[in-house]
Amino acid sequence: MLKNFRDKIALSGITVLMIGVALLIFTFISAYGFLTQSLTIIASEDLVHTFGEALAPLIASCIRIMYLGVMGWTGSLITIRGVTIIAHMPQPTIVPKQKQVAAKPKPRLLPQKTKEPKEEVRAPTSTPEQEIMVIPPEEASQSQPQQKQSHEKES
Repeated sequence: MLKNFRDKIALSGITVLMIGVALLIFTFISAYGFLTQSLTIIASEDLVHTFGEALAPLIASCIRIMYLGVMGWTGSLITIRGVTIIAHMPQPTIVPKQKQVAAKPKPRLLPQKTKEPKEEVRAPTSTPEQEIMVIPPEEASQSQPQQKQSHEKES
């Protein structure tokens, strides 16, 4: 009958939806029957007697209207729940069949040699050149006088 959990959820969702729709249909048929009844207008010279006769059908009509309102609201909620159940059913998982392919050896990637810039090779000269070495001045000795000057300007 029902093979899996998804089918059970679908059946319960459709059942709840149908109950809600049936309740709404019954509510509208009852409302139509209520509105097509013949209404009688009471005419009397005694005002107290007229209010007494008019109030009883008015109260009965209010009770019917509230009854129809509650039935319509309940039918609407049940229908919404049925639609929600159907809309949030778990989706079937489709497992693609794997094709058996002959295993091909994967080409191996050879490590590429990076091109390093070649250093210029100077031909040895017969005269030795003097090397000039530049020693940068120390930053600490220069920064101290600057700090003193900045403090004197702020004061």
